[in-house]
Amino acid sequence: MDEIGTIVDEGLGNASYLVDIGDGRALVIDPMRDPRPYLRAARERRMRIAFAAETHLHNDFVSGSRELAGLGATVLASSAAELRFDHRPVRDLEEIDLGGLTLRVLGTPGHTPEHVSYLLLDDAMPIAVFTGGALLKGAVARTDLLGEERAGRLAGALFRSLTERLLPLPDETVVHPTHGAGGSTFCSAAPAGDDGSATTIGRERAANPFLSPLDIDSFVRRLGAVRSSYPDYFRGLREINRRGPRIIGDHLPRLDRLTASEVRRAVEAGAVVIDARPIDDYAAGHVRGAIFIELRPAFATWLGWLVERARPLVFMLGQDQDREELVRRCLSIGFENLVGEIDEDAESLRAAMQLSSTETVDPRTIDVDRTIVDVRQRSEFETAHLTDALNVELGDLGDRADTLPEGPMTVHCSHGTRAMTAASILERHGRENVSVLLGSPEDVADRA
Repeated sequence: MDEIGTIVDEGLGNASYLVDIGDGRALVIDPMRDPRPYLRAARERRMRIAFAAETHLHNDFVSGSRELAGLGATVLASSAAELRFDHRPVRDLEEIDLGGLTLRVLGTPGHTPEHVSYLLLDDAMPIAVFTGGALLKGAVARTDLLGEERAGRLAGALFRSLTERLLPLPDETVVHPTHGAGGSTFCSAAPAGDDGSATTIGRERAANPFLSPLDIDSFVRRLGAVRSSYPDYFRGLREINRRGPRIIGDHLPRLDRLTASEVRRAVEAGAVVIDARPIDDYAAGHVRGAIFIELRPAFATWLGWLVERARPLVFMLGQDQDREELVRRCLSIGFENLVGEIDEDAESLRAAMQLSSTETVDPRTIDVDRTIVDVRQRSEFETAHLTDALNVELGDLGDRADTLPEGPMTVHCSHGTRAMTAASILERHGRENVSVLLGSPEDVADRA
């Protein structure tokens, strides 16, 4: 074996792994939906992908194992996952001969009931362990994503998985988790190491705060104390991954170009316009009722949090923005109903549809008599916030918009992007005179 390559999706905070198992063959751990990064990496190394291994039914992204199976890979997955497409079910302590190397299955339920980890062995010597959501860098994964009523029982299962399966491994065993790489992830019980690098069993045993003190009561209490909200789209992805998603192949679908009249008809039929342009472009002029979600690494997270998966989507994009990247991010969380993008200049659009603009303000121009709504996560708000600001998390804003105080309102986050999304949601709910405050709470304090 020459190497273990890491492929990171920063927006979703996840890592997949391409493992050279010898004889020109590769193993992929927890592939995401778009197969092209794995195919490209394998091709560069003159390998073919022979195996795709799933650690669990993912809540936060659509798995790519079925895509790779269609290209000849054997899918490995826990028998408890009960996948409904062709695969090889595996069980605790089962060993798979990879042709020189061995993959030992470790039953590690907790993050999900069917969770397994994979220990890679060379002549019975541990090389690395792929821990999925069982053990993260400086953290562990959440156990409450399947409902509060199961969280405590799964936390106990995770403790036993750690103490009976993972922590007894040699200190030098390299740990490759799925969650927490390259960005934030709502699957982690706390901020995980986000530099994309691996860790070791010894390092986690010594420094992971969830492992000290190492007793089950303290562990379960610690997990129970760190509950937080998570995107709505999580609730449907397990079943999509169990069933097996639609195969998209190595060419992503293209967005159709829509005239303003076609957009209007689509909206009348139930479509929602997603304005993915940069924040300044949206503020200057946008289709009234559009939801602003700028095309950036976190795009898929907010799309999945704020819009129903089955809803038809029409997009507004800037000339230089990457259409393929937008489609990839939609498909990565199971959003398939992509109607197209608006293909009209401003004058044509203005003639066919109602347009709006959104005011942006800085601390020197803000009206102190306006209601200020901070739309960051509760944990962010508690760290620092503006005096008298109301905290309504962006993910809850649609449900609470009609309960907010009447009158002029300014929305706020850390940089302005989430606040502009909030302003677009408030506009959809009929609120007038909504502005966006730019700058973090610290910036506001310094400049006020």
